[in-house]
Amino acid sequence: MIEPMGARKLVKSAMIAVLALMLFYRPRYVHSATLPQNSTDMLALIDFRQAIPGDPTGFFNSWNSSVDYCKWNGVTCSKTHPGRVRELHVIGKSLEGRISPSLGNLTLLKIINLSSNNLSGLLPDLNRLRKLQILNLATNSLQGLAPNALKNCSNLQFLNIVGNMLAGSIPPELGSLYSLLGLNLASNHFTGSIPSSLGNITQLKKLFLSDNQLKGSIPAAIFNHSFLQILDVNTNFLHMALPDTIGNTLPSLVALGLHYNMFQGQIPASLGNASSLTTLEFTSNNFSGYVPSSLGKLSSLKYLKLEQNKLEANDSKGWEFLDALGNCTDLQLLSLYDNQLQGAIPNSIGKLPKGLLYLELDKNNLSGVVPESIGNLTSLNRLILAQNNLGGPIGAWI
Repeated sequence: MIEPMGARKLVKSAMIAVLALMLFYRPRYVHSATLPQNSTDMLALIDFRQAIPGDPTGFFNSWNSSVDYCKWNGVTCSKTHPGRVRELHVIGKSLEGRISPSLGNLTLLKIINLSSNNLSGLLPDLNRLRKLQILNLATNSLQGLAPNALKNCSNLQFLNIVGNMLAGSIPPELGSLYSLLGLNLASNHFTGSIPSSLGNITQLKKLFLSDNQLKGSIPAAIFNHSFLQILDVNTNFLHMALPDTIGNTLPSLVALGLHYNMFQGQIPASLGNASSLTTLEFTSNNFSGYVPSSLGKLSSLKYLKLEQNKLEANDSKGWEFLDALGNCTDLQLLSLYDNQLQGAIPNSIGKLPKGLLYLELDKNNLSGVVPESIGNLTSLNRLILAQNNLGGPIGAWI
């Protein structure tokens, strides 16, 4: 049956009126339009969650369909790109499981922090995360990195994988992360040599490779990193002499940790030119010769640990460093225990900074009487002179 023309016009007018009302009074916020519940980012988060069966603290309780995924625990979304995940923080929740490769689909991620959990397996392929700036996986149980896991993460500035179970060689591909400012691979099971490709990361400020099983030497290119502030390679099997020019080519150096290795040769005098140095930790190596008096130029030096080496002082020239260190007004610790220092302790010992807290000269070949000038060091908390050949009375300085 064909409707009369007037009736059709009436229906059409009513429909237009209803649509107009719907548009005028539409809700200000429509959830499904702004944060679609089947978005790639949401699905990636769900996959990430499903790969982690162990959640003893109930961290993931909020990760359900009744809550916007941008409000899930640990999830931060972008303000300029609604519904896109910008940060993921899941820290210290004792989570057990693996890191899902779906994490690589969160292509606007800038920060991933999954530190202090029990995550295991491989770090999956995340090379689609071109905007990633910080990746912190410290203190987990990861066993390795997938091939080219971070290949395209060209904006990555801080990579922290300290305290895992990574084994084998350090991936040379890490040297292509040219934007890195901090690289921490300490406390793993890395073996082999330090890859020379790390020398390509010319903006690097902090490099931690300590407590591994690395052998060989530090690549020469790393000694040319003018921005490098911290170089810590302690507790490995590294064997080399330091370059004579180290203090000139690493002018920004603040801390140098070489302890518990097999470094040899003399301590370079050029270290006195790295004027920002606060910490020199050379314990348990094979350094020999005199302690360079040029270290007295380091006005910010606080900790000078040279114990368990083969350093010598058997004449006035060998002891000149004591006079020089008097200029290091911030010096708190001086340890020369278990070296080859000989003869009498010079009176210049009393010219060390008055703020010195720890002085360790034990297990050397020192002889004679302890000089009275040591009484000038009124801030000392610990003075160790044991296992020497010192004699005579204990003076009033005590």
